[in-house]
Amino acid sequence: MSLSKRHRKLWPLLTGICLLMGLAGPLLGLVAPHLARAQSPHALIVTIDGTINPVKERFISRAIDQAVEDQATLLILELDTPGGLLSSTRKIVEYLLESPVPVVVFVSPRGARAGSAGTFITAAGHFAVMAPGTNIGAAAPISATGEDLDDTLASKVENDAAALIRSIAQERGRNEEALEETVRMAASFSANEAVELNVVDFIAEDLDDLLAQLNGQTVITTGGEQTLQTHDLAQRRMNKNLLENFLEFISDPNISFLFLTLGGLGLVVELFNPGLIAPGVVGIILLLLAFLAFGNLPVSWAGITFIVVAILLAVIETQVAGWGVLGVGSIVCFIIGGIVLFGETTPTMPSVNVSRWLVGGIAAAFALSLFYLTQVIYQSRRQGNEPLRPSLVGMSGTVTGELTPRGVVQVGSETWTAVSLDGNVINVGETVKVSKVYGLIVTVSRQETEDA
Repeated sequence: MSLSKRHRKLWPLLTGICLLMGLAGPLLGLVAPHLARAQSPHALIVTIDGTINPVKERFISRAIDQAVEDQATLLILELDTPGGLLSSTRKIVEYLLESPVPVVVFVSPRGARAGSAGTFITAAGHFAVMAPGTNIGAAAPISATGEDLDDTLASKVENDAAALIRSIAQERGRNEEALEETVRMAASFSANEAVELNVVDFIAEDLDDLLAQLNGQTVITTGGEQTLQTHDLAQRRMNKNLLENFLEFISDPNISFLFLTLGGLGLVVELFNPGLIAPGVVGIILLLLAFLAFGNLPVSWAGITFIVVAILLAVIETQVAGWGVLGVGSIVCFIIGGIVLFGETTPTMPSVNVSRWLVGGIAAAFALSLFYLTQVIYQSRRQGNEPLRPSLVGMSGTVTGELTPRGVVQVGSETWTAVSLDGNVINVGETVKVSKVYGLIVTVSRQETEDA
């Protein structure tokens, strides 16, 4: 009898084990091929194009980690860049020099270039390869606007960049003098010239030709010496993830400029119309996105200051309704801010700026809007000197944004910024009556109080 009870107690445990074993088979059948595929010999290929920035830095770091995790035979970076941030370039060079997986930097396709920052990255690869019709070099220090630097600053950044590229050349056994010329004399080399000068290792028509020439070559990495077996090696591509694509999108100078401008205007609208909420929330989000984008760009804080001053002058202009001097100053500051927004000095960055057409278009729209608004306020205040405005005074409205004592009311089909007459709080939904109008602000009181 006791044995029977013991068996009954074991049944749930035995049943659970059987179920787990039954599920383990199909799961292993699904996972095992993936694991085997991930760890089978292959070349991991990623494409690096456009400006070198923290997004590219993050992507390359992730690619190296993925290559290590999947036990890839080698990592191939297909490179086509005009240059980028020196800080990101240094980090990428560090990743390549420390990579335990052999890294091939392949300047491709035909017509591509490894300009400025791209020169440092190409030289830092275990193998530096170029496609026919490509070029490398032109790493001389310039400002982010594309202009030459003054002598003192140019000497400082030039010496720093030259020292970096010499150390890379020494580590990889490349031509120090030729690579240093790309920094000090802005030298640029074609694919054939680069091979002759030992700036790169060889020329490859495409990926298949690249792998064929790498077969049997020996390379020393931080993981030790390796002999590459690349004959008929499988090729797998790795793309940017959703976050990296999003960061790349907002890091466009024109997009970040729009975010900064519209975000600032959203906050201004919220300040003039407290309780609307939407303009304030959207404005804060856009400003946060703008500053997130600025982390990937050579932003000039002087440009941001000019834009902020432009918005402040516009706000003051609407308050004093002056003769337009503040408005003109606002537009001038806005244009200057847009032009110099990206002007931080960096020795490896190509020209980065906001489109002049975009700056001009937004400035024109900004000027027309400001002119219209100041005219409306000025005329309203002239009428308000009665001090009553017959067309609005005495009308009833509904509170849509709590008056504490300032808020928002709906009068007819219009939304107005309102102030409580007696300074008391008036809740949302209560009925109020307009007592007077001054500019774009109405003074109201509760309907009951006004009637009494």
